[in-house]
Amino acid sequence: MKLAWELANRFRRAKQKNRFISFISFSSTLGIGLGCFVLITLLSVMNGFERELTHRILSVIPHGELYATESTGIRHWEAQVHRLEQDPRVSQVEPYTKITGMLQYKGELKAVELTGLDTGTENDIAWRSRVPESDWERFQSEPDGVLLGKGVAEKLGIEKGESVQVLIPTMTADLSFKAPRSETLTVSGILNIGGELDNYLGMMHLKKASQALEIDSGALGLRFTLHDPFSAYGTMREIGYSFPQSAYMSDWTRTQGHLYKDIQLVRTVVYIALTLVIAVACFNIVSTLVMAVREKRAAIAILKTMGAPDALIRQAFVLQGMINGVIGIVSGTLAAIIIAPNLSAIVRVVEDSLGISVLSGDIYFIDFLPSELHVQDVLVTVVVAFILCVLATLYPAHKAVKVEPATALNG
Repeated sequence: MKLAWELANRFRRAKQKNRFISFISFSSTLGIGLGCFVLITLLSVMNGFERELTHRILSVIPHGELYATESTGIRHWEAQVHRLEQDPRVSQVEPYTKITGMLQYKGELKAVELTGLDTGTENDIAWRSRVPESDWERFQSEPDGVLLGKGVAEKLGIEKGESVQVLIPTMTADLSFKAPRSETLTVSGILNIGGELDNYLGMMHLKKASQALEIDSGALGLRFTLHDPFSAYGTMREIGYSFPQSAYMSDWTRTQGHLYKDIQLVRTVVYIALTLVIAVACFNIVSTLVMAVREKRAAIAILKTMGAPDALIRQAFVLQGMINGVIGIVSGTLAAIIIAPNLSAIVRVVEDSLGISVLSGDIYFIDFLPSELHVQDVLVTVVVAFILCVLATLYPAHKAVKVEPATALNG
Protein backbone atom coordinates (compact mmCIF):
# COMPACT_ATOMS: atom_id res chain seq x y z
CA MET A 1 0.00 0.00 0.00
CA LYS A 2 2.87 2.38 0.80
CA LEU A 3 4.40 1.81 -2.64
CA ALA A 4 1.02 2.33 -4.29
CA TRP A 5 0.66 5.62 -2.39
CA GLU A 6 4.08 6.78 -3.58
CA LEU A 7 3.23 5.93 -7.18
CA ALA A 8 -0.12 7.76 -6.89
CA ASN A 9 1.62 10.88 -5.60
CA ARG A 10 4.24 10.77 -8.37
CA PHE A 11 1.59 10.30 -11.06
CA ARG A 12 -0.43 13.15 -9.58
CA ARG A 13 2.55 15.56 -9.50
CA ALA A 14 3.40 14.66 -13.07
CA LYS A 15 -0.23 15.18 -14.06
CA GLN A 16 -0.14 18.75 -12.76
CA LYS A 17 2.45 19.62 -15.43
CA ASN A 18 -0.19 19.01 -18.09
CA ARG A 19 -2.45 22.04 -17.83
CA PHE A 20 -5.47 20.48 -19.50
CA ILE A 21 -5.45 17.39 -17.30
CA SER A 22 -4.79 19.62 -14.31
CA PHE A 23 -7.84 21.75 -15.17
CA ILE A 24 -10.07 18.67 -15.52
CA SER A 25 -8.75 17.40 -12.18
CA PHE A 26 -9.40 20.74 -10.49
CA SER A 27 -12.93 20.93 -11.89
CA SER A 28 -13.74 17.47 -10.54
CA THR A 29 -12.46 18.42 -7.07
CA LEU A 30 -14.41 21.70 -7.17
CA GLY A 31 -17.58 19.97 -8.37
CA ILE A 32 -17.48 17.33 -5.67
CA GLY A 33 -16.76 19.91 -2.97
CA LEU A 34 -19.51 22.24 -4.17
CA GLY A 35 -21.99 19.37 -4.41
CA CYS A 36 -21.27 18.23 -0.85
CA PHE A 37 -21.47 21.79 0.46
CA VAL A 38 -24.79 22.62 -1.20
CA LEU A 39 -26.34 19.25 -0.37
CA ILE A 40 -25.51 19.45 3.35
CA THR A 41 -26.57 23.10 3.51
CA LEU A 42 -29.93 22.54 1.81
CA LEU A 43 -30.65 19.47 3.92
CA SER A 44 -29.95 21.65 6.98
CA VAL A 45 -32.48 24.19 5.67
CA MET A 46 -35.07 21.42 5.28
CA ASN A 47 -34.31 20.31 8.85
CA GLY A 48 -34.83 23.88 9.96
CA PHE A 49 -38.23 24.09 8.27
CA GLU A 50 -39.25 20.79 9.88
CA ARG A 51 -38.13 22.08 13.30
CA GLU A 52 -40.09 25.31 12.88
CA LEU A 53 -43.14 23.34 11.73
CA THR A 54 -42.98 21.25 14.89
CA HIS A 55 -42.21 24.04 17.35
CA ARG A 56 -44.26 26.84 15.81
CA ILE A 57 -47.28 25.40 14.02
CA LEU A 58 -47.72 22.14 15.93
CA SER A 59 -47.37 23.92 19.27
CA VAL A 60 -50.65 25.72 18.53
CA ILE A 61 -52.39 23.26 16.21
CA PRO A 62 -53.29 20.08 18.13
CA HIS A 63 -51.56 16.88 17.09
CA GLY A 64 -54.91 15.12 17.30
CA GLU A 65 -58.54 15.80 18.12
CA LEU A 66 -61.61 13.90 19.26
CA TYR A 67 -64.84 15.87 19.07
CA ALA A 68 -68.34 14.67 19.90
CA THR A 69 -70.89 13.80 17.24
CA GLU A 70 -73.61 14.97 19.64
CA SER A 71 -74.38 18.63 20.26
CA THR A 72 -74.06 18.05 24.01
CA GLY A 73 -70.30 17.58 23.71
CA ILE A 74 -67.93 15.13 25.43
CA ARG A 75 -69.56 13.53 28.45
CA HIS A 76 -67.49 13.44 31.67
CA TRP A 77 -64.52 14.93 29.89
CA GLU A 78 -62.58 15.43 33.15
CA ALA A 79 -62.43 11.66 33.70
CA GLN A 80 -61.52 11.06 30.05
CA VAL A 81 -58.66 13.58 30.26
CA HIS A 82 -57.27 11.83 33.32
CA ARG A 83 -57.54 8.41 31.62
CA LEU A 84 -56.01 9.44 28.32
CA GLU A 85 -53.06 11.23 29.93
CA GLN A 86 -51.93 7.85 31.27
CA ASP A 87 -51.18 6.76 27.71
CA PRO A 88 -47.35 6.88 27.27
CA ARG A 89 -47.75 8.26 23.75
CA VAL A 90 -49.73 11.26 24.97
CA SER A 91 -48.08 14.35 26.41
CA GLN A 92 -51.16 16.47 27.15
CA VAL A 93 -54.92 16.35 26.77
CA GLU A 94 -57.11 19.43 27.10
CA PRO A 95 -60.80 20.16 26.53
CA TYR A 96 -61.80 22.60 23.83
CA THR A 97 -64.77 24.03 21.99
CA LYS A 98 -64.32 25.29 18.45
CA ILE A 99 -66.50 27.94 16.87
CA THR A 100 -66.49 28.40 13.11
CA GLY A 101 -68.33 31.51 12.06
CA MET A 102 -68.11 35.02 10.66
CA LEU A 103 -66.41 37.86 12.48
CA GLN A 104 -68.26 41.15 11.98
CA TYR A 105 -66.64 44.54 12.49
CA LYS A 106 -67.91 47.86 11.14
CA GLY A 107 -70.01 46.17 8.50
CA GLU A 108 -67.22 43.90 7.22
CA LEU A 109 -67.15 40.12 7.60
CA LYS A 110 -64.28 37.65 7.87
CA ALA A 111 -64.44 33.88 8.34
CA VAL A 112 -62.75 32.82 11.58
CA GLU A 113 -62.13 29.72 13.60
CA LEU A 114 -62.14 30.48 17.33
CA THR A 115 -60.86 27.83 19.71
CA GLY A 116 -62.15 27.97 23.27
CA LEU A 117 -59.55 26.74 25.77
CA ASP A 118 -59.16 26.65 29.53
CA THR A 119 -56.50 29.29 30.22
CA GLY A 120 -56.11 28.24 33.84
CA THR A 121 -53.94 25.22 32.96
CA GLU A 122 -50.33 24.79 31.84
CA ASN A 123 -51.50 23.75 28.37
CA ASP A 124 -51.75 27.36 27.20
CA ILE A 125 -47.95 27.95 27.09
CA ALA A 126 -47.82 27.75 23.29
CA TRP A 127 -50.59 30.34 22.83
CA ARG A 128 -49.15 32.55 25.55
CA SER A 129 -45.82 32.81 23.72
CA ARG A 130 -47.58 34.25 20.63
CA VAL A 131 -48.86 37.41 22.33
CA PRO A 132 -47.26 40.07 24.56
CA GLU A 133 -47.46 39.30 28.27
CA SER A 134 -49.67 42.34 28.94
CA ASP A 135 -52.18 41.19 26.31
CA TRP A 136 -52.26 37.72 27.80
CA GLU A 137 -52.94 39.05 31.30
CA ARG A 138 -55.71 41.22 29.90
CA PHE A 139 -57.19 38.25 28.06
CA GLN A 140 -57.26 36.17 31.24
CA SER A 141 -59.06 38.92 33.14
CA GLU A 142 -61.78 39.37 30.48
CA PRO A 143 -64.34 36.51 30.36
CA ASP A 144 -65.53 37.69 26.94
CA GLY A 145 -62.02 38.36 25.65
CA VAL A 146 -60.67 37.03 22.37
CA LEU A 147 -57.22 36.80 20.79
CA LEU A 148 -57.34 37.26 17.03
CA GLY A 149 -54.79 36.26 14.42
CA LYS A 150 -52.66 39.06 13.03
CA GLY A 151 -54.02 38.57 9.52
CA VAL A 152 -57.65 38.78 10.71
CA ALA A 153 -56.99 41.99 12.65
CA GLU A 154 -55.17 43.62 9.73
CA LYS A 155 -57.85 42.56 7.23
CA LEU A 156 -60.65 44.22 9.23
CA GLY A 157 -58.57 46.99 10.80
CA ILE A 158 -59.28 45.84 14.35
CA GLU A 159 -57.36 47.34 17.27
CA LYS A 160 -56.91 46.02 20.80
CA GLY A 161 -59.75 46.80 23.17
CA GLU A 162 -62.41 47.06 20.46
CA SER A 163 -65.58 44.98 20.43
CA VAL A 164 -66.43 42.58 17.64
CA GLN A 165 -69.34 40.29 16.90
CA VAL A 166 -69.14 36.63 15.98
CA LEU A 167 -72.00 35.25 13.92
CA ILE A 168 -72.47 31.55 14.69
CA PRO A 169 -74.53 29.44 12.26
CA THR A 170 -77.49 27.64 13.81
CA MET A 171 -78.00 24.00 12.92
CA THR A 172 -81.52 22.65 12.62
CA ALA A 173 -82.74 19.09 12.34
CA ASP A 174 -84.59 19.71 9.06
CA LEU A 175 -81.66 21.70 7.56
CA SER A 176 -83.84 24.81 7.25
CA PHE A 177 -82.44 28.32 7.40
CA LYS A 178 -82.34 30.03 10.77
CA ALA A 179 -80.88 33.32 11.87
CA PRO A 180 -77.33 32.91 13.25
CA ARG A 181 -76.61 33.55 16.90
CA SER A 182 -74.45 36.53 17.71
CA GLU A 183 -71.82 36.85 20.42
CA THR A 184 -70.06 40.08 21.33
CA LEU A 185 -66.38 39.73 22.25
CA THR A 186 -63.63 42.14 23.25
CA VAL A 187 -60.29 41.95 21.43
CA SER A 188 -57.69 41.45 24.16
CA GLY A 189 -54.66 40.99 21.91
CA ILE A 190 -53.27 39.95 18.55
CA LEU A 191 -51.85 36.47 17.88
CA ASN A 192 -48.74 36.15 15.75
CA ILE A 193 -48.39 32.50 14.78
CA GLY A 194 -47.19 32.86 11.21
CA GLY A 195 -48.41 32.00 7.73
CA GLU A 196 -51.99 31.27 6.79
CA LEU A 197 -53.00 30.48 10.39
CA ASP A 198 -52.94 34.20 11.21
CA ASN A 199 -55.64 34.76 8.60
CA TYR A 200 -58.39 32.78 10.34
CA LEU A 201 -57.33 31.51 13.77
CA GLY A 202 -58.32 32.95 17.15
CA MET A 203 -58.60 31.98 20.82
CA MET A 204 -61.31 32.58 23.41
CA HIS A 205 -62.29 31.18 26.79
CA LEU A 206 -63.63 27.63 26.95
CA LYS A 207 -66.59 28.53 29.12
CA LYS A 208 -67.67 31.36 26.82
CA ALA A 209 -67.34 29.22 23.69
CA SER A 210 -69.32 26.33 25.20
CA GLN A 211 -72.08 28.70 26.31
CA ALA A 212 -72.24 30.20 22.82
CA LEU A 213 -72.76 26.76 21.27
CA GLU A 214 -75.01 25.62 24.15
CA ILE A 215 -72.81 22.63 24.97
CA ASP A 216 -74.08 21.18 28.26
CA SER A 217 -70.97 19.16 29.10
CA GLY A 218 -68.71 22.21 28.86
CA ALA A 219 -66.45 20.95 26.05
CA LEU A 220 -67.07 19.94 22.45
CA GLY A 221 -63.94 17.78 22.22
CA LEU A 222 -60.45 16.93 23.41
CA ARG A 223 -57.16 18.17 21.95
CA PHE A 224 -54.07 15.93 22.09
CA THR A 225 -50.39 16.79 22.22
CA LEU A 226 -48.27 13.71 21.48
CA HIS A 227 -44.64 13.01 22.30
CA ASP A 228 -44.15 12.09 18.64
CA PRO A 229 -46.36 14.31 16.46
CA PHE A 230 -45.47 12.32 13.34
CA SER A 231 -47.25 9.26 14.79
CA ALA A 232 -50.52 11.20 15.08
CA TYR A 233 -52.32 9.35 12.28
CA GLY A 234 -52.06 5.89 13.83
CA THR A 235 -52.19 6.99 17.45
CA MET A 236 -55.39 9.01 17.09
CA ARG A 237 -57.16 6.14 15.37
CA GLU A 238 -56.24 3.71 18.12
CA ILE A 239 -57.45 6.17 20.75
CA GLY A 240 -60.60 7.03 18.79
CA TYR A 241 -61.66 3.42 18.23
CA SER A 242 -61.42 2.71 21.98
CA PHE A 243 -63.16 5.93 23.06
CA PRO A 244 -66.38 5.16 25.00
CA GLN A 245 -68.42 7.81 23.18
CA SER A 246 -69.02 8.21 19.47
CA ALA A 247 -66.70 10.95 18.27
CA TYR A 248 -65.01 12.24 15.14
CA MET A 249 -61.25 11.73 14.87
CA SER A 250 -58.81 14.14 13.32
CA ASP A 251 -55.08 14.82 13.34
CA TRP A 252 -52.75 17.55 12.16
CA THR A 253 -51.83 15.75 8.94
CA ARG A 254 -55.35 16.46 7.62
CA THR A 255 -55.11 20.22 8.17
CA GLN A 256 -51.42 21.07 8.05
CA GLY A 257 -49.97 17.89 6.56
CA HIS A 258 -49.34 19.57 3.21
CA LEU A 259 -46.55 21.62 4.82
CA TYR A 260 -44.75 18.50 6.02
CA LYS A 261 -45.28 16.73 2.70
CA ASP A 262 -43.89 19.74 0.83
CA ILE A 263 -40.79 19.73 3.04
CA GLN A 264 -40.23 16.02 2.47
CA LEU A 265 -40.77 16.38 -1.27
CA VAL A 266 -38.24 19.20 -1.52
CA ARG A 267 -35.79 17.21 0.61
CA THR A 268 -36.07 14.22 -1.74
CA VAL A 269 -35.72 16.33 -4.90
CA VAL A 270 -32.72 18.19 -3.45
CA TYR A 271 -31.01 14.96 -2.45
CA ILE A 272 -31.51 13.32 -5.83
CA ALA A 273 -30.49 16.40 -7.83
CA LEU A 274 -27.34 17.17 -5.86
CA THR A 275 -26.31 13.52 -5.69
CA LEU A 276 -26.42 13.55 -9.49
CA VAL A 277 -24.31 16.74 -9.45
CA ILE A 278 -21.70 14.92 -7.35
CA ALA A 279 -21.92 11.95 -9.71
CA VAL A 280 -21.30 14.21 -12.72
CA ALA A 281 -18.30 15.72 -10.94
CA CYS A 282 -17.00 12.22 -10.36
CA PHE A 283 -17.13 11.55 -14.11
CA ASN A 284 -14.40 14.17 -14.41
CA ILE A 285 -12.26 11.86 -12.28
CA VAL A 286 -12.83 9.17 -14.91
CA SER A 287 -11.72 11.57 -17.66
CA THR A 288 -8.67 12.67 -15.69
CA LEU A 289 -7.51 9.14 -14.94
CA VAL A 290 -8.15 7.86 -18.47
CA MET A 291 -5.95 10.64 -19.86
CA ALA A 292 -3.37 9.92 -17.12
CA VAL A 293 -3.32 6.22 -18.10
CA ARG A 294 -2.71 7.11 -21.74
CA GLU A 295 0.03 9.52 -20.79
CA LYS A 296 1.70 7.01 -18.44
CA ARG A 297 1.49 3.94 -20.66
CA ALA A 298 5.28 3.75 -20.88
CA ALA A 299 5.70 4.10 -17.12
CA ILE A 300 3.10 1.38 -16.53
CA ALA A 301 4.85 -0.89 -19.00
CA ILE A 302 8.20 -0.37 -17.25
CA LEU A 303 6.62 -1.14 -13.87
CA LYS A 304 5.16 -4.35 -15.28
CA THR A 305 8.49 -5.44 -16.78
CA MET A 306 10.06 -4.84 -13.36
CA GLY A 307 7.57 -7.28 -11.85
CA ALA A 308 4.92 -4.92 -10.46
CA PRO A 309 1.71 -6.90 -9.88
CA ASP A 310 -1.59 -5.79 -11.36
CA ALA A 311 -2.95 -5.08 -7.88
CA LEU A 312 -0.22 -2.47 -7.26
CA ILE A 313 -0.96 -0.60 -10.48
CA ARG A 314 -4.71 -0.77 -9.82
CA GLN A 315 -4.24 0.60 -6.28
CA ALA A 316 -1.99 3.42 -7.52
CA PHE A 317 -4.59 4.75 -9.96
CA VAL A 318 -7.47 4.26 -7.53
CA LEU A 319 -5.55 6.26 -4.91
CA GLN A 320 -4.68 8.92 -7.45
CA GLY A 321 -8.34 9.46 -8.25
CA MET A 322 -9.34 9.26 -4.61
CA ILE A 323 -6.98 12.10 -3.67
CA ASN A 324 -9.05 14.53 -5.77
CA GLY A 325 -12.31 13.11 -4.44
CA VAL A 326 -11.29 13.24 -0.78
CA ILE A 327 -10.00 16.81 -1.10
CA GLY A 328 -13.35 17.87 -2.57
CA ILE A 329 -15.39 15.96 0.01
CA VAL A 330 -13.40 17.28 2.97
CA SER A 331 -13.36 20.90 1.78
CA GLY A 332 -17.07 20.94 0.89
CA THR A 333 -18.10 19.22 4.11
CA LEU A 334 -16.02 21.53 6.31
CA ALA A 335 -17.47 24.59 4.57
CA ALA A 336 -21.00 23.26 5.12
CA ILE A 337 -20.34 22.48 8.79
CA ILE A 338 -19.14 26.05 9.31
CA ILE A 339 -21.85 27.85 7.29
CA ALA A 340 -24.99 25.72 7.77
CA PRO A 341 -25.44 26.40 11.54
CA ASN A 342 -24.97 30.15 10.91
CA LEU A 343 -27.01 30.34 7.70
CA SER A 344 -29.95 32.15 9.32
CA ALA A 345 -27.71 34.96 10.57
CA ILE A 346 -25.85 35.18 7.24
CA VAL A 347 -29.10 35.45 5.24
CA ARG A 348 -30.41 38.06 7.69
CA VAL A 349 -27.31 40.19 7.12
CA VAL A 350 -27.73 39.86 3.34
CA GLU A 351 -31.41 40.83 3.61
CA ASP A 352 -30.59 43.92 5.68
CA SER A 353 -27.79 44.92 3.32
CA LEU A 354 -29.79 44.53 0.09
CA GLY A 355 -33.18 45.49 1.48
CA ILE A 356 -34.86 42.29 0.31
CA SER A 357 -36.81 39.51 2.01
CA VAL A 358 -36.11 35.86 1.21
CA LEU A 359 -39.26 34.59 2.94
CA SER A 360 -42.42 36.63 3.39
CA GLY A 361 -44.25 36.14 6.68
CA ASP A 362 -47.56 36.79 4.89
CA ILE A 363 -47.10 33.69 2.75
CA TYR A 364 -44.94 31.31 4.78
CA PHE A 365 -45.34 30.39 8.41
CA ILE A 366 -41.94 31.98 9.16
CA ASP A 367 -40.19 35.11 7.87
CA PHE A 368 -36.59 33.88 8.13
CA LEU A 369 -34.51 31.06 6.63
CA PRO A 370 -34.10 28.35 9.29
CA SER A 371 -31.21 25.91 9.42
CA GLU A 372 -30.38 22.94 11.61
CA LEU A 373 -27.36 20.74 10.91
CA HIS A 374 -27.81 17.01 11.53
CA VAL A 375 -24.85 14.68 11.89
CA GLN A 376 -26.60 11.91 9.93
CA ASP A 377 -26.98 14.19 6.90
CA VAL A 378 -23.26 14.92 6.94
CA LEU A 379 -22.38 11.23 7.27
CA VAL A 380 -24.74 10.10 4.50
CA THR A 381 -23.47 12.80 2.13
CA VAL A 382 -19.82 11.95 2.81
CA VAL A 383 -20.39 8.21 2.41
CA VAL A 384 -22.38 8.61 -0.85
CA ALA A 385 -19.78 10.99 -2.31
CA PHE A 386 -16.93 8.68 -1.27
CA ILE A 387 -18.59 5.64 -2.85
CA LEU A 388 -19.18 7.55 -6.10
CA CYS A 389 -15.52 8.62 -6.15
CA VAL A 390 -14.33 5.05 -5.65
CA LEU A 391 -16.60 3.79 -8.42
CA ALA A 392 -15.28 6.50 -10.75
CA THR A 393 -11.70 5.22 -10.34
CA LEU A 394 -12.40 1.56 -11.10
CA TYR A 395 -12.64 1.77 -14.90
CA PRO A 396 -9.43 3.82 -15.44
CA ALA A 397 -7.57 1.56 -12.99
CA HIS A 398 -8.77 -1.46 -14.94
CA LYS A 399 -7.55 0.15 -18.20
CA ALA A 400 -4.14 0.74 -16.59
CA VAL A 401 -3.86 -2.94 -15.64
CA LYS A 402 -4.67 -3.98 -19.24
CA VAL A 403 -1.72 -2.03 -20.69
CA GLU A 404 0.55 -4.46 -22.58
CA PRO A 405 4.26 -3.70 -21.94
CA ALA A 406 5.39 -4.77 -25.42
CA THR A 407 2.80 -2.63 -27.21
CA ALA A 408 3.33 0.39 -24.95
CA LEU A 409 7.14 0.35 -25.18
CA ASN A 410 7.23 -0.25 -28.92
CA GLY A 411 4.71 2.52 -29.48
